[in-house]
Amino acid sequence: MKTQVRRIAIEGNEAAALAFKQVNPDVVAAYPITPSTEVVQKFSEYVANGEVDTEFVPVESEHSAMSACIGASAAGARVMTSTASQGLALMWEMLYIAASLRLPIIMTVANRALSAPINIHGDHSDAMGARDSGWIQIFSENVQEVYDNIFQAVKIAENENVRLPVMVGYDGFITSHSVETIELLDDDVVRNFVGKYRPKYTLLDVDNPISVGPLALTDSYFEFKVAQAYAIENSLPIIKQVGKEYGDLTERYYDVIEKYKMDGAEYVIVAMSSTVGTAREVVDALREKGLPVGLLKIRVFRPFPTEDIVNALKDVKVVGILDRSMVPGSFGGPLYHEITSAMYHFDKKPIAQAYVYGLGGRDITTNHIEKVFEELMEIGKKGKPNPLTYIGVRE
Repeated sequence: MKTQVRRIAIEGNEAAALAFKQVNPDVVAAYPITPSTEVVQKFSEYVANGEVDTEFVPVESEHSAMSACIGASAAGARVMTSTASQGLALMWEMLYIAASLRLPIIMTVANRALSAPINIHGDHSDAMGARDSGWIQIFSENVQEVYDNIFQAVKIAENENVRLPVMVGYDGFITSHSVETIELLDDDVVRNFVGKYRPKYTLLDVDNPISVGPLALTDSYFEFKVAQAYAIENSLPIIKQVGKEYGDLTERYYDVIEKYKMDGAEYVIVAMSSTVGTAREVVDALREKGLPVGLLKIRVFRPFPTEDIVNALKDVKVVGILDRSMVPGSFGGPLYHEITSAMYHFDKKPIAQAYVYGLGGRDITTNHIEKVFEELMEIGKKGKPNPLTYIGVRE
């Protein structure tokens, strides 16, 4: 049964800070950076007003922020933080350490372009740069999902069979600074859902001493990394389970992917985050004209839900894969590479067309999406894809 909720209008960043408040973590260590600054700013107000029990650590850089989070988490604390863009890049060294130490740190990332040139607007370059760091990565379509995904992230990360850090991403400015109406949960409902954190190991347990980050040379390092890989692979069913549990609580069910009007669809767009909402409008309009189009939303990028995506696309004629980041020197973006690799060994698979769009916050409109569908239909007629296509680039 759906629990009683309240509705408020709130920005994406403020919704993230509010979710932090309702979780009431033990430690938040953070350094503000556009466009995620409001998360830290608003949460620090909660701390100053005594509305949470959190130890807030204002540090001198994002590298220090993640370092402090690692220390606190290793000591047995429930830990959360927030960053974006160059901040995430500055954490690079520590991201790998957090994941390799199997620490369930939660971090929101207001996804933003990477310099140079300097740009403060939204694309997925920062998260895609960190895609191999060992963090679980969840992407949010709108403000409601930012709020909902944070609670699920806590429960996923702290599951005894996972114990890995989780990034909750959402598009900088497009979602971080947009005001939307969302449904709120009561504090006690949130606390019951995430539960009390019970760390499996802690540096402060003097009766059961452990070593954290010891030297591991040729005789043991490989085994550590394989165990870490198994953990993120095995998190997939737990992510689905938590999404169902959250749906039972709120009637907002979450899976690793979302299929929209895929029944009978021959031409499909695959996208993540806020662009999914734009694409839905186009799919609705083209369906009314009788065109067999559909949309596949990727919510969880790491671990990559290979089987779910293959099953969703196996009967599609042509798929357009939209990346809001690029891989210079390659023939497609990260999402394109993942999907085409997943489909490679199957005899039955769609023609895959690579698109890159929206870098540096460049708008993608319904007209752009409609043109993509037109191109996919032309590709279907000729039987082969075009070279990598950049959407909305001025000539």
